[in-house]
Order: sequence, then structure tokens, then C-alpha cells
Amino acid sequence: MVSIHDELVVFSGNAHPELTHSVCEYLGIPDGQAEVFKFANDNTFVRILENIRQRDVFIVQPICAPVNDHLMELLIMIDACKRASAGRITAVMPYYGYGRTDKKDQPRVPITARLVADLLTAAGADRVLTVDLHAPQVQGFFNMPVDELTAVPILTQYFADKGIEDLVVVAVDIGISKKARDVAERLSAPLAIIEKRRTDNSGQSELMNVIGDVEGKVALTFDDEIDTGGTVANAAQALLDHGVKQVFCCASHAVLSRSAPQTMAQSAFTEIVVTDTIPIGPEKRNGKFTVLPVAPLLGEAIYRIHKGLSVGEMFNN
Repeated sequence: MVSIHDELVVFSGNAHPELTHSVCEYLGIPDGQAEVFKFANDNTFVRILENIRQRDVFIVQPICAPVNDHLMELLIMIDACKRASAGRITAVMPYYGYGRTDKKDQPRVPITARLVADLLTAAGADRVLTVDLHAPQVQGFFNMPVDELTAVPILTQYFADKGIEDLVVVAVDIGISKKARDVAERLSAPLAIIEKRRTDNSGQSELMNVIGDVEGKVALTFDDEIDTGGTVANAAQALLDHGVKQVFCCASHAVLSRSAPQTMAQSAFTEIVVTDTIPIGPEKRNGKFTVLPVAPLLGEAIYRIHKGLSVGEMFNN
């Protein structure tokens, strides 16, 4: 890609510098120079190492584990850029941490997704760029532009290239069924849904029922993220119990907390396809994981935002 003018700069926190470097390579620009580290007293320190006065600044930082450290880094980087007279600051959050806490579904609980939105606003962000929010209403928590990209085209193209016959796409819960329907339409496959019930706040759930015709087919489960892995692993077994021949898995975000890597390795899935919105270290990977890059997706969106072009047109094909 032809290099664009030097008014654009892309910085990285410590959450995923490899992704930021790949985005900068796509844009044909050098990585933004900044120091981001902790003092001995555990306080985060940020220093921008180049002139950003009136420049268009993008800060790439997925809010992944350790979630609070990476969130605080992002807020402090935004503040540092604001005080350095940046022209516009866009928080690029490939994974929006706390996005699952989007409503009061129990007495006396917070809406943390809204709190994070308020913190980003208070820090001085002018815009947010993210990928596959857990709940679309999170966009409404902001009083600034929010561009939500989707990894669905990346994931579906991978499976389209496989040419799998008798494919059925399975939403692992009713809440994700709308995006799963998009996956099914892109793959010209029918849709099935697994009805489940979450029993407590531990992240575990009880599978209830498979809605749709799956017997004798190859199943592709879809969800926005894999956290502990229990839900999707149980989904795979439930589908096998309902007569599917083979089960694949795809998800936008590989959180892989607790014993998720072992759970997924021992699951009935033939292959688990995710993107690199969150860094996946070698200790979390096994022979079942395929990781697809999102740097071209983010890079193109950043270019379009910078140039004042439509981001939505990226998904019109």
C-alpha cells in the first residue's frame, strides 16, 4: 500500500504491540514512538516520544488480560496525547473489555461497559474503533463516533475456501443468533441455535436444546468470543449427540481464560478458528487453533477514518 502523509500516527500500548506493528506495515508508516511502563510503585507512566501536535492519533490497545492494567494504560495514553495537543485521538480497541457487563440483569450490579465508555470520554478520546462488540447497544453508551468492525467476513471466507458440504452454522446462544445468521448467509448454509441457560456468575452454563436440523451435517459453531471454553465445548458435544458428522468452531475473540486452552484441546472440535484481536501466546495454542490476522481490517478502517472515507463501505461486498 502506498505510504500516506505524516499527519497520521499509530501508537501501541503493551497489550498487543505485534498487532500495532502489522497495522503500521499495512499503512506504510513507522510505528508511533512512546514509552509505556510501570514504576516500582506499580504506577503506569507514559511518554510520547515524537511531536503529535495537531496530528491524527490512533492508539491500538485491546482490553484483554490483565484487563485493568491495559485499560489504565489506554486512558493514560489518551490523556498524554491530549495534553500533547493531538488533533484527534481514536481509541482502537480490537477487543472491548467489560463489554459483557452491558445491562443490569441482577440487583445492585454495575453497567461497567458504560463506565468504560465514560472513562474513555473523560480521558479525552474523540472516537472509538472496535471489532465485534458483545452487545451492539454498547455503541449507544458513547457520545462520540463509534466504528464497530466485524471479523465475520474474514472467518467466513476461510470456511468458504474449504468448500465444506452439508454445512450448518450454529449460534451457541440466542443472543448471538443475528450475527450467526450473517455467517450462515455468507456461507449459503442453514442456521441452528443452541438454547442455553447460565446458572450463575462463574461463566458456566447449562446447555438446554438444539433448535434446527443438524443431523448428518457438518456443524460450524459461531460466537463473538471464547472465554473459559466451557460453553462452546459443551455445544460441540451436544451437536455430536444430535448426529452431526463433524464440528468446527469460529469466534472473533480468543479470550481463553483459566483452563480454556486445555478445554478446547480436549473438545470435540476438528478445528478452532479465531482472529488475533487478542494476543494468543504459544502456551495457549494447540494443534486445533488457526489464528487469522485482523491487521488489514483495522489498517483499512484507520486509513478511511483518517481520509474521511466511509468505513461501512468496507463490508458492502
